[in-house]
Formats: sequence, structure tokens, C-alpha cells
Amino acid sequence: MAFLNRTILEDRGAGMSEATAGDFFALLKPRVMSLVVFTAFVGMVAAPVAVNPFIALTAILSIAIGAGASGALNMWYDADIDALMRRTASRPVPAGRVKPGEALAFGLVLSVLSVMALGFLVDWLAASLLAFTIFFYAVIYTMWLKRWTPQNIVIGGAAGAFPPVIGWAAATGSVTLEPVILFLIIFLWTPPHFWALALFKADEYGRAGIPMMPNVAGAASTRRQIFAYSVVVAIVGLLPWWLDYAGAPYGAVAAVLGAGFVWYAWKVLRMADGDREMRPAKLLFAYSLLYLFAIFAVYLADTVAERAFGLPGV
Repeated sequence: MAFLNRTILEDRGAGMSEATAGDFFALLKPRVMSLVVFTAFVGMVAAPVAVNPFIALTAILSIAIGAGASGALNMWYDADIDALMRRTASRPVPAGRVKPGEALAFGLVLSVLSVMALGFLVDWLAASLLAFTIFFYAVIYTMWLKRWTPQNIVIGGAAGAFPPVIGWAAATGSVTLEPVILFLIIFLWTPPHFWALALFKADEYGRAGIPMMPNVAGAASTRRQIFAYSVVVAIVGLLPWWLDYAGAPYGAVAAVLGAGFVWYAWKVLRMADGDREMRPAKLLFAYSLLYLFAIFAVYLADTVAERAFGLPGV
């Protein structure tokens, strides 16, 4: 609340900024939004119903806008620490191109618009899940967990894991075990993905006062936890095949992708404490992005192939 009051006072009498449309688009965190939209789309297509194209488009746009709203609210609140980190200092708010009050208003308007559109035009369960996701990311994670506990990513990862569940709910009006498994894949993927980043950005996180795992528990403990989570991710990635939600081809690809995840995590585990280049951590971070996209892409292809051609997978 104090930050909100300060934002309002700072913006009063300061005039409107000269932000461009590109600056406001950057507030939406488009790279994160693209992954949200893709996983939500996979959840929707995987649902065992035929979805009206208008409903599907409305749902995906609403989810995209909701994800963008979360990003804008995150950038508004985190402007102080973003200014202290090299990788975030050029964001629109800390760079001064967008005023804090504008980012806040932009995020709030988009939040309401996305939830109302999804509720009135598609399904209220899906809208409720979207509203909870925005609240969880903007308030629970950004305003509380991120600055309070090294488990911020573990708990906060739930926000990024909800899109396939929302997509499924938009299609069916319900939630079953299958989208929950998709949720678990993203949820368990998040810690090793972000802790790999935190290993080679530890100095920046420390300067900003964010209690990321390497800064609190040390690099060695972080590497061990990365490896443990990576093994679990590889196993959970096979659950759709084990539970007969996907065919053997999906299982084979998921096994290979999971083995790659564990291999890169093993390289991180074996890193020397004095390794300043952090190449294994950087490789794991890059591979983790490939893993998540690939496993959802294969799951999508498996679903489409089964329905289009009556095949058990691609």
C-alpha cells in the first residue's frame, strides 16, 4: 500500500510520459506471454470436446491479455529492484519511459478486461482461474514471496503453471486430472529453470536484495536442488504416457527430453564452486526453455494425430 501511495504521489503533477506503443507492449512481457498462450492452447486442444472457433479465439486472447496484465503489474511493483539489475534496468518503468502510475493503471485495466471477457464470453470457471492466476502472480509472488523467501520461485511457479488448466476449463467448463498433470510439468520445471538463471545472475539478485536460492543457501545447495527437481521433472513428463493420455511416441520423446534435462542438470551439479563462466548453468537455462516448448508441442501433435487419423500418437 505504501508503494501504491508513493506511486500516485510521484505521478501527480508530473505530466504524461512520452511512452510509445512499444513501451506498453514491453510491459506485457511478450516472451513470457507467448509461452503462456502456447501452453493454454495445448490445454484447450487436449480437452476432449470440440471448441467453437470464436470461443477458442476469445479464450486465448483473454488469457494472453491476462498474462500481459500480470507482467505490467509485476513491472510496476518491481521497478525499484529492476533498476538495480542489468538484465531488467532497461524495462519501461525503471528506464523512465513509462510512469509507475501508468503501468499500474494499464495492468489493472487489462486484468479486469481479460477476466470479464473470459467470464461473459466463454466460461466463469476459466475466468475465475485466470483472476486467481493474475492475483497470485502480482500479489502473492511479486509483492510478497519474491522479496521474502528463497522458495519464491517454487511457490510462485504455480502462477505460470495454470494456463493449460485455464485452457482446458475454457473448453470444458471443468478441470480433470489431465490438465493437472500439465500444470505439474510446468510447476516442477520452474525451479530448476530459474535457479539456473539465478546461479549466473547471483550478483545482480544480491545487489537488488532478492533472496534467490544461491544468495541464501549457496551455490552448492542450489545445484543439488536443481538436479533433484530435474529428475522429478523428467519423471512427471512421462505421466501423460503412463496414464494413457498420450501415445508411445510421446513417451519416447518425453523420455529423451527428460534425459537431456537430467544430463544438463548433472553438469550443473558437477560444476566447480569457483566456475565464474557458469557455462553449465547457462546451457541448462537454455535447454529448459527448449524442453518445455518441445514437450508441450509433442503433446499437442500427439492429440491432433490421434483425433485426425485415429493414431495412438505422432
